[in-house]
Amino acid sequence: MDSKKDILWRVYLVYLLMLLFGLAIVVKMVYIQIKEGPELAKKAQQQEIRVFDLKADRGNILSDEGDLLATSVPVFEVRMDVANEYISNELFNSKVDSLAYRLSQLFGDRTQQEYERMLVRARKQGNRFLLIRRHVSYEQLKQIRTFPILRKGKNSGGLITFQQTRRELPFGLLAARTIGYTLPKEDLYVGLEGAYAKQLSGVNGKQIRRRINHGAWLPVHSANETQPQNGKDVVTTIDVNLQDVAEEALRKQLVKHEAQMGCAVLMSVKTGDIRAIANLSLNPKTGKYDESYNMAIGEKYEPGSTFKLASMIAALEDHKVKITDSVDVNHGYVVYYGRTLRDAHTIANGNITVAAAFEHSSNVGISRVIYNIYKDDPSKFTDHLYKLKLDQKLGLNIPGEAQPYIKNPTDKNWYLTSLPWMSVGYSLELTPLQLLTFYNGVANNGVEVKPRFVSEITEGGTVIKKFPVEVINPRMASPHTIKLVKELLRGVVENGTAQNLKNDHFGIAGKTGTAKISKDGKYIPEYNASFVGYFPADNPQYSCIVVVNKPQHGYYGSSVAAPVFEEIARKVYATSLSLTTDKDTLPAIRQVPETKYPVWYPDLKTIYTDLDLPGQDYLQKKEKWATTQETNNKVEFEPKDFQQNLVPNVRGMKAKDAVYLLENMGLNVTMSGKGSVYSQSLRPGTRIQRGADINIKLSTY
Repeated sequence: MDSKKDILWRVYLVYLLMLLFGLAIVVKMVYIQIKEGPELAKKAQQQEIRVFDLKADRGNILSDEGDLLATSVPVFEVRMDVANEYISNELFNSKVDSLAYRLSQLFGDRTQQEYERMLVRARKQGNRFLLIRRHVSYEQLKQIRTFPILRKGKNSGGLITFQQTRRELPFGLLAARTIGYTLPKEDLYVGLEGAYAKQLSGVNGKQIRRRINHGAWLPVHSANETQPQNGKDVVTTIDVNLQDVAEEALRKQLVKHEAQMGCAVLMSVKTGDIRAIANLSLNPKTGKYDESYNMAIGEKYEPGSTFKLASMIAALEDHKVKITDSVDVNHGYVVYYGRTLRDAHTIANGNITVAAAFEHSSNVGISRVIYNIYKDDPSKFTDHLYKLKLDQKLGLNIPGEAQPYIKNPTDKNWYLTSLPWMSVGYSLELTPLQLLTFYNGVANNGVEVKPRFVSEITEGGTVIKKFPVEVINPRMASPHTIKLVKELLRGVVENGTAQNLKNDHFGIAGKTGTAKISKDGKYIPEYNASFVGYFPADNPQYSCIVVVNKPQHGYYGSSVAAPVFEEIARKVYATSLSLTTDKDTLPAIRQVPETKYPVWYPDLKTIYTDLDLPGQDYLQKKEKWATTQETNNKVEFEPKDFQQNLVPNVRGMKAKDAVYLLENMGLNVTMSGKGSVYSQSLRPGTRIQRGADINIKLSTY
């Protein structure tokens, strides 16, 4: 009996424990269902379904003539749902070798056997998101959609694509720093890309994707999916041809003088439109010059003699001097409070006119004029500089403009020598573009306009916003003063330091500058050479500044910077009907045009012969393609050979020449746009497969 009770007690205890365990499970289930259930369900949903951004295509940046300066080229990431249930084993096994062959032929990165092994292995592993290739062009994607298995599309063929974009500059590094770039993650917004990031970016769309194996996300079609709104186009004021002239002219002088960096800016007088802006800096790694820093906007420097224009405006506005007055240049030096100021070269040993002092850039003469007028109240001089707004930024949309620096007599660092040194462009700082804007205002009869880089914003070819001419100073000085200083600037070229710019076809007015560079408060034997002015002198249409930093072989503005100005001015004059008044003068001032990209030799020979240009032809009759270069104002033909079994580089070539060359090599050519070739779908130098397709994109759409 006791044994029976003992057994029953044990059984009841087991039942009780099982009941309690069961109750605990039920309680936990209820708790999870009521308390934790919604949160866990939401978490599971987030793990399986997620909303992704669909990137909007970035808008284009265009030249004033519609040439593409920056554009977004679509590229794709291609994947394959190899384990797709709609791809039968029969279809896969019969077509996998053909698919592998086509992929190998298209990309050339793997053999047919390697692609086949990859596809077979992925199917065995149940891979539903196999990466085929990243950065696939649209032309390549069109071919992929015709490949075996994949031609059946997404659902039946397992083709998965994700569109991305890559920013390209069709003209290479031409105006690259001004065009700029954006790196949002690093909070970097440079140039026009940065200034108009909002307009160019557009609005991203939304797409729902479902999580599948290997952590991949597969798009799910949904009514809530929104398409992206692509960015708008920005139309600049830059003329591609003039930009090219400015950069090449600047580059030649930088190389010739082994300078550190330099800039050249061409501006339209009436509107402030920036027609060309070249910024070149020496790359110490490559030994070449590239657009790595926007010197014209971001680099402030002591301008030296080019600032004497502001000093003369101040003196003339106060009616304290006439340009016919005499000033003693005292053998080319003068001492102010124990500090000697010298002329770059001795002009005279006694008195000369104020006009001559300006034209020959006499530091002694100009400083004496200003010092004698304002020594008792230097604030009257600086007030004129503030009235000219030389102490203010231009307010450019492009980020990075440096703050100009103009001393004030109340500043702690104002010295007794500050006034004479400021009068000749020292102890103050301006950027090249700020100084050019000042000169442009004088050329514009005293109406100073803001530099304009962008003329309009367009969408689908329709103008949605225009940027008007903006006046920043309607009256820089009296008409009489402006007239007098324009005479002085013309005299610099006719009689003074820039006589090398004088020609018989159009007048140039401007000012040379040769300024020592300050380091740690002391001036060192390194210089900024500059020339700033406008043309034609009697009816100014364009203004231009050239600054060359640290030239090693010569440092005068007349010999280092002025030749760049001259080459730009001659090109503008020769190609602008509005400036050319006498057609008979054109042949005398023309320069031999160079052909950078290969041209069909018979056509090229005909062009140069018909134009009656001096030249030297070293080619044999067997050559079909050629380029030209200018040597001593004569054209030299240089042969250009293409290997028949390799894809040629046709970038820069005209459409007719590019199509002729490619088709004769056995390629099927399609093209879009008009103008010159800026991209090609087959990489130059790769082996040609006869009958293969190649797409070329031209510079305008």
